[in-house]
Amino acid sequence: SYMAKAMESYTAFDARSGALRSRNRPIFSKRSTWSNAGIILGVAAVAIFVVMCGMQRGEVQFGMPARMNQAGVKAKGPMAFRGMMAPRRMGAPNAVKDVFMPALSSTMTEGKIVSWLKSEGDKVAKGESVAIVESDKADMDVEAFDEGILATIVVPEGGTTGVGNAIGYLVDSEDEIAQAKSQAGGAAAAPAAAPAAPEPAPAVAAAPQPAAPAAPAAPAAPAAPAVQATVATAPAPPAAAPQPRADGRVVASPLAKARAKELGVDLKTVGGSGTNGRISVADVERTAAAPAPAATATATATVAVAAAPAAPAPAAPAALKPADIAAAAAAAAGHPARGSVVPFNSMQKAVSKNMVDSLEVPEFYVETTINTNKLDDMYKNVKEKGVAMSPLLAKAAGLALAKHPNLFASCLDGNQVKYNEHINVAIAVAMPDGGLITPVLTDADSRDVTSLAASWKDLVGRARSKQLAPEEYNTGTFSISNLGMFGVTAFKCILPPGTAAIMSVGASQPYVVPTDDGGMKIEKQMTVGLVADHRIVYGAQAAAFLRDLKSIIENPVQLLL
Repeated sequence: SYMAKAMESYTAFDARSGALRSRNRPIFSKRSTWSNAGIILGVAAVAIFVVMCGMQRGEVQFGMPARMNQAGVKAKGPMAFRGMMAPRRMGAPNAVKDVFMPALSSTMTEGKIVSWLKSEGDKVAKGESVAIVESDKADMDVEAFDEGILATIVVPEGGTTGVGNAIGYLVDSEDEIAQAKSQAGGAAAAPAAAPAAPEPAPAVAAAPQPAAPAAPAAPAAPAAPAVQATVATAPAPPAAAPQPRADGRVVASPLAKARAKELGVDLKTVGGSGTNGRISVADVERTAAAPAPAATATATATVAVAAAPAAPAPAAPAALKPADIAAAAAAAAGHPARGSVVPFNSMQKAVSKNMVDSLEVPEFYVETTINTNKLDDMYKNVKEKGVAMSPLLAKAAGLALAKHPNLFASCLDGNQVKYNEHINVAIAVAMPDGGLITPVLTDADSRDVTSLAASWKDLVGRARSKQLAPEEYNTGTFSISNLGMFGVTAFKCILPPGTAAIMSVGASQPYVVPTDDGGMKIEKQMTVGLVADHRIVYGAQAAAFLRDLKSIIENPVQLLL
Protein backbone atom coordinates (compact mmCIF):
# COMPACT_ATOMS: atom_id res chain seq x y z
CA SER A 1 0.00 0.00 0.00
CA TYR A 2 3.02 2.27 0.21
CA MET A 3 2.95 3.61 -3.34
CA ALA A 4 5.44 6.40 -3.92
CA LYS A 5 4.22 9.08 -6.25
CA ALA A 6 7.59 10.78 -6.64
CA MET A 7 10.94 11.21 -4.96
CA GLU A 8 12.29 14.37 -3.39
CA SER A 9 15.79 15.33 -2.32
CA TYR A 10 16.74 16.61 1.09
CA THR A 11 19.96 17.32 2.93
CA ALA A 12 20.76 15.47 6.16
CA PHE A 13 23.69 15.49 8.59
CA ASP A 14 25.67 12.24 8.65
CA ALA A 15 26.83 11.64 12.24
CA ARG A 16 29.49 9.13 11.25
CA SER A 17 31.33 11.28 8.72
CA GLY A 18 30.40 14.65 10.13
CA ALA A 19 29.39 15.96 6.68
CA LEU A 20 26.15 16.97 5.03
CA ARG A 21 24.85 14.44 2.54
CA SER A 22 22.08 14.57 -0.04
CA ARG A 23 19.40 11.90 0.29
CA ASN A 24 16.17 10.99 -1.52
CA ARG A 25 12.83 10.04 0.06
CA PRO A 26 9.48 9.07 -1.47
CA ILE A 27 6.45 11.33 -1.51
CA PHE A 28 3.42 9.19 -0.66
CA SER A 29 0.17 9.57 -2.47
CA LYS A 30 -3.23 10.22 -0.87
CA ARG A 31 -3.91 6.51 -1.09
CA SER A 32 -0.88 5.77 1.07
CA THR A 33 -1.87 8.42 3.63
CA TRP A 34 -5.30 6.88 4.10
CA SER A 35 -3.66 3.50 4.50
CA ASN A 36 -1.58 4.83 7.40
CA ALA A 37 -4.70 6.17 9.07
CA GLY A 38 -6.39 2.80 8.67
CA ILE A 39 -3.49 1.06 10.39
CA ILE A 40 -3.64 3.49 13.33
CA LEU A 41 -7.38 3.04 13.72
CA GLY A 42 -6.98 -0.72 13.59
CA VAL A 43 -4.40 -0.71 16.37
CA ALA A 44 -6.67 1.52 18.48
CA ALA A 45 -9.60 -0.84 17.95
CA VAL A 46 -7.53 -3.81 19.10
CA ALA A 47 -6.44 -1.90 22.22
CA ILE A 48 -10.05 -1.00 23.07
CA PHE A 49 -11.07 -4.63 22.61
CA VAL A 50 -8.33 -5.82 25.00
CA VAL A 51 -9.37 -3.28 27.65
CA MET A 52 -13.04 -4.26 27.38
CA CYS A 53 -12.15 -7.93 27.76
CA GLY A 54 -10.20 -7.03 30.89
CA MET A 55 -13.23 -5.20 32.27
CA GLN A 56 -15.34 -8.25 31.46
CA ARG A 57 -13.04 -10.43 33.60
CA GLY A 58 -13.01 -7.91 36.47
CA GLU A 59 -9.34 -7.03 35.91
CA VAL A 60 -9.84 -3.46 34.68
CA GLN A 61 -12.37 -0.97 36.05
CA PHE A 62 -12.41 2.79 35.87
CA GLY A 63 -12.77 5.02 38.91
CA MET A 64 -12.24 2.34 41.61
CA PRO A 65 -10.24 -0.86 42.23
CA ALA A 66 -11.43 -4.00 40.51
CA ARG A 67 -11.83 -5.72 43.88
CA MET A 68 -14.74 -3.68 45.23
CA ASN A 69 -17.07 -1.03 43.98
CA GLN A 70 -19.11 1.52 45.91
CA ALA A 71 -21.91 -0.95 46.48
CA GLY A 72 -19.64 -3.43 48.23
CA VAL A 73 -20.03 -6.04 45.45
CA LYS A 74 -17.17 -7.50 43.48
CA ALA A 75 -18.39 -8.34 39.98
CA LYS A 76 -16.56 -10.87 37.91
CA GLY A 77 -19.12 -10.22 35.18
CA PRO A 78 -20.55 -6.91 33.98
CA MET A 79 -22.78 -5.07 36.46
CA ALA A 80 -24.16 -1.60 37.10
CA PHE A 81 -22.14 0.68 39.32
CA ARG A 82 -23.53 3.60 41.25
CA GLY A 83 -22.62 6.75 39.37
CA MET A 84 -21.05 5.05 36.35
CA MET A 85 -22.09 2.96 33.36
CA ALA A 86 -21.51 -0.78 33.37
CA PRO A 87 -19.45 -2.18 30.53
CA ARG A 88 -21.29 -4.10 27.82
CA ARG A 89 -21.40 -7.85 28.10
CA MET A 90 -18.71 -9.27 25.83
CA GLY A 91 -18.06 -12.94 25.59
CA ALA A 92 -19.05 -15.51 28.24
CA PRO A 93 -19.22 -13.88 31.69
CA ASN A 94 -17.75 -15.35 34.84
CA ALA A 95 -21.07 -15.98 36.59
CA VAL A 96 -20.03 -15.93 40.29
CA LYS A 97 -20.32 -12.48 41.87
CA ASP A 98 -18.93 -11.83 45.35
CA VAL A 99 -21.12 -9.71 47.64
CA PHE A 100 -18.76 -7.71 49.86
CA MET A 101 -19.13 -5.97 53.20
CA PRO A 102 -19.56 -2.32 52.15
CA ALA A 103 -17.97 0.69 53.84
CA LEU A 104 -20.99 2.57 55.17
CA SER A 105 -19.00 5.39 56.73
CA SER A 106 -15.51 6.84 56.62
CA THR A 107 -14.68 5.38 60.05
CA MET A 108 -16.11 1.91 59.47
CA THR A 109 -13.53 -0.91 59.44
CA GLU A 110 -15.84 -3.88 59.99
CA GLY A 111 -19.54 -4.60 59.94
CA LYS A 112 -22.00 -6.97 61.54
CA ILE A 113 -24.75 -8.79 59.67
CA VAL A 114 -27.94 -7.90 61.55
CA SER A 115 -30.11 -10.05 59.30
CA TRP A 116 -30.24 -11.57 55.86
CA LEU A 117 -33.34 -10.54 53.93
CA LYS A 118 -32.76 -13.28 51.38
CA SER A 119 -32.12 -16.96 51.89
CA GLU A 120 -29.83 -19.22 49.92
CA GLY A 121 -31.47 -20.07 46.61
CA ASP A 122 -33.63 -16.94 46.51
CA LYS A 123 -33.72 -14.82 43.37
CA VAL A 124 -32.44 -11.28 43.81
CA ALA A 125 -33.55 -8.37 41.65
CA LYS A 126 -31.36 -5.41 40.82
CA GLY A 127 -31.72 -2.76 43.53
CA GLU A 128 -33.33 -5.16 46.01
CA SER A 129 -32.12 -5.23 49.63
CA VAL A 130 -30.36 -8.48 50.47
CA ALA A 131 -29.07 -7.86 54.01
CA ILE A 132 -29.02 -5.39 56.89
CA VAL A 133 -25.56 -4.40 58.12
CA GLU A 134 -24.78 -2.75 61.44
CA SER A 135 -22.03 -0.16 61.09
CA ASP A 136 -20.45 1.85 63.88
CA LYS A 137 -23.42 4.23 64.00
CA ALA A 138 -26.42 2.91 62.08
CA ASP A 139 -28.13 -0.09 60.51
CA MET A 140 -28.33 0.14 56.73
CA ASP A 141 -29.61 -2.00 53.88
CA VAL A 142 -27.21 -3.56 51.42
CA GLU A 143 -28.77 -3.50 47.97
CA ALA A 144 -27.96 -5.75 45.02
CA PHE A 145 -26.66 -3.91 41.99
CA ASP A 146 -27.17 -6.90 39.74
CA GLU A 147 -29.80 -9.62 39.46
CA GLY A 148 -29.11 -13.26 40.13
CA ILE A 149 -29.52 -16.04 42.67
CA LEU A 150 -28.09 -15.90 46.19
CA ALA A 151 -26.04 -19.07 45.95
CA THR A 152 -24.47 -19.13 49.39
CA ILE A 153 -24.14 -17.00 52.51
CA VAL A 154 -20.60 -16.68 53.83
CA VAL A 155 -21.24 -14.54 56.93
CA PRO A 156 -24.29 -15.65 58.93
CA GLU A 157 -26.59 -13.39 60.90
CA GLY A 158 -24.72 -11.97 63.87
CA GLY A 159 -21.37 -12.57 62.18
CA THR A 160 -18.77 -9.82 61.85
CA THR A 161 -16.24 -9.29 59.07
CA GLY A 162 -13.98 -6.56 57.76
CA VAL A 163 -14.89 -4.06 55.09
CA GLY A 164 -14.24 -5.56 51.65
CA ASN A 165 -14.56 -9.19 52.72
CA ALA A 166 -17.09 -11.42 50.98
CA ILE A 167 -20.37 -11.99 52.81
CA GLY A 168 -22.14 -13.98 50.10
CA TYR A 169 -22.13 -15.06 46.46
CA LEU A 170 -24.53 -14.40 43.58
CA VAL A 171 -24.81 -16.55 40.44
CA ASP A 172 -26.79 -16.29 37.23
CA SER A 173 -28.33 -19.77 37.22
CA GLU A 174 -28.91 -22.73 39.54
CA ASP A 175 -26.32 -24.75 37.64
CA GLU A 176 -23.60 -22.49 39.03
CA ILE A 177 -24.62 -22.74 42.72
CA ALA A 178 -22.24 -25.65 43.32
CA GLN A 179 -19.37 -23.61 41.90
CA ALA A 180 -20.21 -20.72 44.24
CA LYS A 181 -20.38 -23.01 47.28
CA SER A 182 -17.02 -24.47 46.35
CA GLN A 183 -15.56 -21.00 46.05
CA ALA A 184 -17.01 -20.05 49.44
CA GLY A 185 -15.52 -23.15 51.03
CA GLY A 186 -12.09 -22.32 49.69
CA ALA A 187 -11.94 -18.85 51.22
CA ALA A 188 -8.67 -18.24 52.97
CA ALA A 189 -10.08 -16.56 56.06
CA ALA A 190 -13.44 -17.07 57.68
CA PRO A 191 -15.31 -14.09 59.08
CA ALA A 192 -15.37 -13.56 62.79
CA ALA A 193 -18.20 -15.49 64.38
CA ALA A 194 -20.82 -13.71 66.39
CA PRO A 195 -19.97 -13.50 70.09
CA ALA A 196 -21.82 -15.98 72.22
CA ALA A 197 -24.77 -14.45 73.93
CA PRO A 198 -24.50 -14.32 77.71
CA GLU A 199 -26.47 -16.96 79.51
CA PRO A 200 -29.80 -15.68 80.73
CA ALA A 201 -30.17 -14.99 84.40
CA PRO A 202 -31.49 -17.97 86.30
CA ALA A 203 -35.21 -17.77 86.82
CA VAL A 204 -36.52 -17.74 90.34
CA ALA A 205 -38.35 -21.08 90.57
CA ALA A 206 -40.75 -22.03 93.26
CA ALA A 207 -39.56 -24.66 95.72
CA PRO A 208 -40.89 -28.15 94.98
CA GLN A 209 -43.99 -29.06 96.94
CA PRO A 210 -43.61 -32.04 99.26
CA ALA A 211 -46.03 -34.84 98.51
CA ALA A 212 -49.08 -34.74 100.74
CA PRO A 213 -49.63 -37.87 102.85
CA ALA A 214 -52.35 -40.15 101.62
CA ALA A 215 -55.67 -39.25 103.25
CA PRO A 216 -58.03 -41.94 104.47
CA ALA A 217 -60.75 -42.84 102.05
CA ALA A 218 -63.82 -40.68 102.55
CA PRO A 219 -67.31 -41.81 101.80
CA ALA A 220 -68.36 -40.96 98.31
CA ALA A 221 -70.28 -37.72 98.13
CA PRO A 222 -73.49 -37.67 96.22
CA ALA A 223 -73.17 -36.29 92.77
CA ALA A 224 -74.13 -32.66 92.60
CA PRO A 225 -76.90 -31.78 90.24
CA ALA A 226 -76.03 -30.00 87.04
CA VAL A 227 -76.68 -26.29 87.30
CA GLN A 228 -77.11 -23.57 84.73
CA ALA A 229 -74.28 -21.00 84.97
CA THR A 230 -73.32 -18.01 82.85
CA VAL A 231 -69.59 -17.80 82.13
CA ALA A 232 -67.57 -15.42 79.96
CA THR A 233 -65.94 -17.20 77.07
CA ALA A 234 -63.54 -15.56 74.66
CA PRO A 235 -63.68 -16.24 70.94
CA ALA A 236 -61.10 -18.58 69.53
CA PRO A 237 -57.83 -16.64 69.32
CA PRO A 238 -56.61 -15.91 65.81
CA ALA A 239 -53.14 -16.82 64.66
CA ALA A 240 -50.58 -14.92 66.66
CA ALA A 241 -49.56 -11.71 64.88
CA PRO A 242 -45.88 -10.76 64.72
CA GLN A 243 -44.79 -8.66 67.67
CA PRO A 244 -42.41 -5.65 67.64
CA ARG A 245 -38.79 -6.37 68.48
CA ALA A 246 -38.08 -6.63 72.20
CA ASP A 247 -35.08 -4.27 71.96
CA GLY A 248 -37.25 -1.49 70.50
CA ARG A 249 -35.23 -1.21 67.29
CA VAL A 250 -37.10 -0.66 64.04
CA VAL A 251 -35.89 -2.78 61.12
CA ALA A 252 -37.96 -1.96 58.06
CA SER A 253 -37.55 -1.92 54.30
CA PRO A 254 -37.42 1.49 52.57
CA LEU A 255 -40.80 0.84 50.96
CA ALA A 256 -42.30 -0.04 54.34
CA LYS A 257 -41.02 3.21 55.83
CA ALA A 258 -42.56 5.22 53.01
CA ARG A 259 -45.87 3.33 53.29
CA ALA A 260 -45.96 3.84 57.07
CA LYS A 261 -45.52 7.57 56.56
CA GLU A 262 -48.40 7.62 54.08
CA LEU A 263 -50.74 5.71 56.40
CA GLY A 264 -49.63 7.46 59.59
CA VAL A 265 -48.48 4.20 61.20
CA ASP A 266 -45.85 4.27 63.95
CA LEU A 267 -43.29 1.62 62.99
CA LYS A 268 -42.51 1.00 66.66
CA THR A 269 -45.96 -0.59 67.00
CA VAL A 270 -45.64 -2.83 63.95
CA GLY A 271 -44.56 -6.43 64.29
CA GLY A 272 -42.35 -7.53 61.43
CA SER A 273 -42.93 -10.87 59.73
CA GLY A 274 -39.51 -10.94 58.12
CA THR A 275 -36.19 -12.21 59.37
CA ASN A 276 -35.26 -10.78 62.78
CA GLY A 277 -38.54 -8.85 62.89
CA ARG A 278 -37.99 -6.94 59.65
CA ILE A 279 -41.09 -4.94 58.71
CA SER A 280 -42.49 -5.21 55.20
CA VAL A 281 -45.16 -3.20 53.39
CA ALA A 282 -47.68 -5.96 54.14
CA ASP A 283 -46.96 -5.66 57.86
CA VAL A 284 -47.59 -1.91 57.76
CA GLU A 285 -50.85 -2.31 55.85
CA ARG A 286 -51.99 -5.10 58.18
CA THR A 287 -51.40 -2.88 61.21
CA ALA A 288 -53.20 0.06 59.60
CA ALA A 289 -56.22 -2.10 58.76
CA ALA A 290 -56.36 -3.96 62.07
CA PRO A 291 -59.81 -3.51 63.73
CA ALA A 292 -60.31 -2.66 67.36
CA PRO A 293 -60.14 -5.69 69.70
CA ALA A 294 -63.46 -7.51 69.70
CA ALA A 295 -65.46 -7.45 72.89
CA THR A 296 -65.42 -10.57 74.94
CA ALA A 297 -68.36 -12.75 74.03
CA THR A 298 -70.64 -14.02 76.75
CA ALA A 299 -72.08 -17.51 76.38
CA THR A 300 -74.24 -19.68 78.57
CA ALA A 301 -72.85 -23.10 79.34
CA THR A 302 -73.96 -25.92 81.55
CA VAL A 303 -71.32 -27.03 84.01
CA ALA A 304 -71.33 -29.70 86.63
CA VAL A 305 -70.46 -28.47 90.08
CA ALA A 306 -69.33 -31.22 92.38
CA ALA A 307 -68.36 -31.01 96.00
CA ALA A 308 -64.70 -31.75 96.57
CA PRO A 309 -62.66 -32.10 99.70
CA ALA A 310 -60.58 -29.11 100.65
CA ALA A 311 -57.08 -29.23 99.19
CA PRO A 312 -54.23 -29.44 101.65
CA ALA A 313 -52.51 -26.16 102.45
CA PRO A 314 -49.43 -25.62 100.21
CA ALA A 315 -46.07 -25.88 101.84
CA ALA A 316 -44.17 -22.63 102.42
CA PRO A 317 -41.66 -21.91 99.60
CA ALA A 318 -38.00 -22.37 100.35
CA ALA A 319 -36.01 -19.23 101.12
CA LEU A 320 -34.46 -17.60 98.01
CA LYS A 321 -30.78 -16.82 97.85
CA PRO A 322 -29.79 -13.13 97.52
CA ALA A 323 -27.81 -13.95 94.37
CA ASP A 324 -30.90 -15.44 92.71
CA ILE A 325 -32.98 -12.40 93.64
CA ALA A 326 -30.36 -10.00 92.24
CA ALA A 327 -30.06 -12.01 89.01
CA ALA A 328 -33.82 -12.07 88.52
CA ALA A 329 -34.06 -8.33 89.15
CA ALA A 330 -31.30 -7.64 86.61
CA ALA A 331 -33.01 -9.80 84.01
CA ALA A 332 -36.35 -8.09 84.59
CA ALA A 333 -34.73 -4.67 84.13
CA GLY A 334 -32.97 -5.74 80.93
CA HIS A 335 -29.51 -5.48 82.52
CA PRO A 336 -26.70 -7.99 81.90
CA ALA A 337 -26.34 -10.69 84.52
CA ARG A 338 -23.84 -9.93 87.23
CA GLY A 339 -20.48 -11.53 86.52
CA SER A 340 -21.15 -11.85 82.79
CA VAL A 341 -18.83 -10.52 80.07
CA VAL A 342 -20.47 -8.77 77.12
CA PRO A 343 -18.39 -7.68 74.10
CA PHE A 344 -18.73 -4.19 72.60
CA ASN A 345 -21.19 -3.69 69.80
CA SER A 346 -20.11 -1.77 66.69
CA MET A 347 -21.13 1.61 68.09
CA GLN A 348 -19.35 1.06 71.40
CA LYS A 349 -16.20 0.07 69.52
CA ALA A 350 -16.33 3.30 67.51
CA VAL A 351 -16.87 5.40 70.66
CA SER A 352 -13.98 3.62 72.41
CA LYS A 353 -11.64 4.29 69.51
CA ASN A 354 -12.58 7.97 69.36
CA MET A 355 -12.03 8.39 73.07
CA VAL A 356 -8.55 6.89 72.83
CA ASP A 357 -7.72 9.05 69.80
CA SER A 358 -8.79 12.17 71.69
CA LEU A 359 -5.96 11.64 74.17
CA GLU A 360 -3.52 12.80 71.50
CA VAL A 361 -5.11 16.27 71.30
CA PRO A 362 -3.81 19.03 73.66
CA GLU A 363 -7.00 20.49 75.07
CA PHE A 364 -8.07 23.01 77.72
CA TYR A 365 -11.29 23.86 79.53
CA VAL A 366 -13.07 27.12 80.35
CA GLU A 367 -16.56 27.76 81.70
CA THR A 368 -18.98 30.58 82.48
CA THR A 369 -22.31 31.10 84.24
CA ILE A 370 -25.29 32.35 82.21
CA ASN A 371 -28.57 33.85 83.40
CA THR A 372 -31.42 31.76 81.90
CA ASN A 373 -34.50 33.65 83.16
CA LYS A 374 -35.42 35.02 79.72
CA LEU A 375 -34.43 31.80 77.92
CA ASP A 376 -36.67 29.74 80.23
CA ASP A 377 -39.59 32.09 79.62
CA MET A 378 -39.09 31.84 75.86
CA TYR A 379 -38.83 28.07 76.06
CA LYS A 380 -42.20 27.83 77.81
CA ASN A 381 -43.80 29.70 74.90
CA VAL A 382 -42.12 27.86 72.02
CA LYS A 383 -42.35 24.41 73.63
CA GLU A 384 -46.05 24.34 72.80
CA LYS A 385 -45.08 24.70 69.13
CA GLY A 386 -42.81 21.66 69.23
CA VAL A 387 -39.49 23.46 69.78
CA ALA A 388 -37.17 21.60 72.17
CA MET A 389 -34.28 23.08 74.14
CA SER A 390 -31.62 21.43 71.97
CA PRO A 391 -32.49 23.42 68.80
CA LEU A 392 -32.48 26.65 70.84
CA LEU A 393 -29.00 25.88 72.17
CA ALA A 394 -27.81 24.92 68.68
CA LYS A 395 -29.13 28.20 67.27
CA ALA A 396 -27.45 30.22 70.04
CA ALA A 397 -24.16 28.40 69.47
CA GLY A 398 -24.45 28.91 65.71
CA LEU A 399 -24.88 32.67 66.06
CA ALA A 400 -21.88 32.90 68.39
CA LEU A 401 -19.73 30.62 66.22
CA ALA A 402 -20.31 32.86 63.19
CA LYS A 403 -18.08 35.44 64.92
CA HIS A 404 -15.34 32.90 65.76
CA PRO A 405 -14.45 30.77 62.70
CA ASN A 406 -11.58 28.99 64.46
CA LEU A 407 -14.08 27.45 66.93
CA PHE A 408 -15.63 25.33 64.15
CA ALA A 409 -12.37 24.70 62.28
CA SER A 410 -10.24 21.54 62.15
CA CYS A 411 -6.56 20.87 62.75
CA LEU A 412 -5.00 18.90 59.90
CA ASP A 413 -1.91 16.84 60.74
CA GLY A 414 -0.90 19.31 63.42
CA ASN A 415 0.41 21.72 60.78
CA GLN A 416 -2.67 23.19 59.07
CA VAL A 417 -6.01 24.71 59.99
CA LYS A 418 -9.05 23.92 57.88
CA TYR A 419 -11.72 26.63 58.18
CA ASN A 420 -14.99 24.85 57.51
CA GLU A 421 -17.63 26.41 55.31
CA HIS A 422 -20.68 25.37 57.32
CA ILE A 423 -21.60 25.64 61.00
CA ASN A 424 -22.99 22.16 61.60
CA VAL A 425 -23.82 21.57 65.26
CA ALA A 426 -23.70 17.95 66.44
CA ILE A 427 -25.64 17.18 69.63
CA ALA A 428 -24.92 14.03 71.64
CA VAL A 429 -27.81 11.56 72.06
CA ALA A 430 -27.55 8.50 74.32
CA MET A 431 -28.49 5.17 72.75
CA PRO A 432 -30.65 2.61 74.59
CA ASP A 433 -28.17 -0.24 74.07
CA GLY A 434 -25.08 1.74 75.03
CA GLY A 435 -22.88 4.29 73.30
CA LEU A 436 -24.00 7.58 71.82
CA ILE A 437 -24.59 9.17 68.46
CA THR A 438 -24.38 12.82 67.39
CA PRO A 439 -27.17 13.87 64.99
CA VAL A 440 -26.17 17.03 63.12
CA LEU A 441 -28.19 20.21 62.72
CA THR A 442 -26.70 21.70 59.57
CA ASP A 443 -26.22 25.46 59.06
CA ALA A 444 -27.39 26.23 62.59
CA ASP A 445 -26.43 29.89 62.22
CA SER A 446 -28.65 30.62 59.21
CA ARG A 447 -31.73 28.41 59.69
CA ASP A 448 -34.69 29.49 61.81
CA VAL A 449 -35.56 27.76 65.09
CA THR A 450 -38.73 26.16 63.70
CA SER A 451 -36.78 24.46 60.92
CA LEU A 452 -34.09 23.30 63.33
CA ALA A 453 -36.73 21.92 65.71
CA ALA A 454 -38.45 19.91 62.97
CA SER A 455 -35.12 18.47 61.82
CA TRP A 456 -34.12 17.63 65.38
CA LYS A 457 -37.32 15.71 66.10
CA ASP A 458 -36.84 13.64 62.96
CA LEU A 459 -33.13 13.04 63.59
CA VAL A 460 -33.57 11.88 67.19
CA GLY A 461 -36.34 9.46 66.28
CA ARG A 462 -34.28 7.83 63.56
CA ALA A 463 -31.06 7.95 65.57
CA ARG A 464 -32.44 5.78 68.36
CA SER A 465 -33.61 3.20 65.83
CA LYS A 466 -30.23 3.37 64.03
CA GLN A 467 -31.71 4.69 60.80
CA LEU A 468 -29.48 7.75 60.24
CA ALA A 469 -27.45 8.14 57.07
CA PRO A 470 -23.70 8.74 57.61
CA GLU A 471 -23.89 12.38 56.56
CA GLU A 472 -26.49 12.94 59.28
CA TYR A 473 -24.14 12.10 62.14
CA ASN A 474 -20.53 12.54 60.99
CA THR A 475 -20.54 16.03 59.44
CA GLY A 476 -20.57 18.10 62.63
CA THR A 477 -18.08 20.97 62.92
CA PHE A 478 -19.00 21.84 66.54
CA SER A 479 -20.52 19.68 69.27
CA ILE A 480 -22.86 20.13 72.24
CA SER A 481 -23.43 17.75 75.15
CA ASN A 482 -26.35 18.55 77.47
CA LEU A 483 -26.73 16.71 80.80
CA GLY A 484 -28.92 19.35 82.40
CA MET A 485 -32.01 17.11 82.23
CA PHE A 486 -30.27 14.77 84.70
CA GLY A 487 -29.64 17.57 87.20
CA VAL A 488 -25.91 17.75 86.43
CA THR A 489 -24.75 21.31 87.04
CA ALA A 490 -21.32 21.22 85.37
CA PHE A 491 -19.08 18.70 83.61
CA LYS A 492 -16.14 18.48 81.24
CA CYS A 493 -16.59 16.89 77.81
CA ILE A 494 -14.12 14.85 75.78
CA LEU A 495 -13.21 16.56 72.53
CA PRO A 496 -14.22 14.55 69.42
CA PRO A 497 -11.22 14.04 67.12
CA GLY A 498 -11.23 16.30 64.07
CA THR A 499 -13.10 19.19 65.70
CA ALA A 500 -11.94 22.35 67.43
CA ALA A 501 -14.33 22.54 70.38
CA ILE A 502 -17.22 20.96 72.26
CA MET A 503 -19.64 22.72 74.62
CA SER A 504 -21.13 21.25 77.80
CA VAL A 505 -24.48 22.47 79.18
CA GLY A 506 -25.52 21.99 82.80
CA ALA A 507 -28.86 22.27 84.55
CA SER A 508 -30.56 25.62 85.03
CA GLN A 509 -31.10 26.19 88.78
CA PRO A 510 -32.17 29.10 90.98
CA TYR A 511 -29.48 31.00 92.87
CA VAL A 512 -29.54 33.95 95.24
CA VAL A 513 -27.52 36.78 93.71
CA PRO A 514 -26.86 40.39 94.79
CA THR A 515 -28.49 43.31 92.98
CA ASP A 516 -26.87 46.56 91.95
CA ASP A 517 -28.55 48.45 94.80
CA GLY A 518 -27.22 46.09 97.46
CA GLY A 519 -30.27 43.88 97.69
CA MET A 520 -30.80 40.18 96.87
CA LYS A 521 -32.79 38.40 94.18
CA ILE A 522 -33.45 34.92 92.81
CA GLU A 523 -31.90 34.24 89.41
CA LYS A 524 -31.81 31.02 87.38
CA GLN A 525 -28.36 30.19 86.10
CA MET A 526 -26.65 27.41 84.17
CA THR A 527 -22.98 26.58 83.75
CA VAL A 528 -21.68 26.29 80.20
CA GLY A 529 -18.21 24.82 79.63
CA LEU A 530 -15.98 24.63 76.57
CA VAL A 531 -13.24 22.12 75.78
CA ALA A 532 -11.04 23.26 72.88
CA ASP A 533 -8.07 22.07 70.83
CA HIS A 534 -5.21 24.31 72.01
CA ARG A 535 -3.39 23.91 68.69
CA ILE A 536 -5.91 26.10 66.88
CA VAL A 537 -7.93 27.75 69.69
CA TYR A 538 -6.36 29.92 72.38
CA GLY A 539 -7.68 30.82 75.79
CA ALA A 540 -8.71 34.37 74.91
CA GLN A 541 -10.59 33.14 71.82
CA ALA A 542 -12.51 30.54 73.85
CA ALA A 543 -13.38 33.18 76.46
CA ALA A 544 -14.60 35.58 73.76
CA PHE A 545 -16.85 32.88 72.33
CA LEU A 546 -18.41 32.20 75.75
CA ARG A 547 -18.92 35.94 76.25
CA ASP A 548 -20.83 36.23 72.97
CA LEU A 549 -22.82 33.08 73.73
CA LYS A 550 -23.76 34.49 77.13
CA SER A 551 -24.98 37.70 75.53
CA ILE A 552 -27.17 35.79 73.07
CA ILE A 553 -28.74 33.48 75.67
CA GLU A 554 -29.42 36.30 78.13
CA ASN A 555 -31.14 38.24 75.31
CA PRO A 556 -32.77 35.32 73.45
CA VAL A 557 -34.97 37.40 71.16
CA GLN A 558 -32.09 37.04 68.66
CA LEU A 559 -32.89 33.33 68.41
CA LEU A 560 -36.29 34.03 66.85
CA LEU A 561 -35.13 36.49 64.22
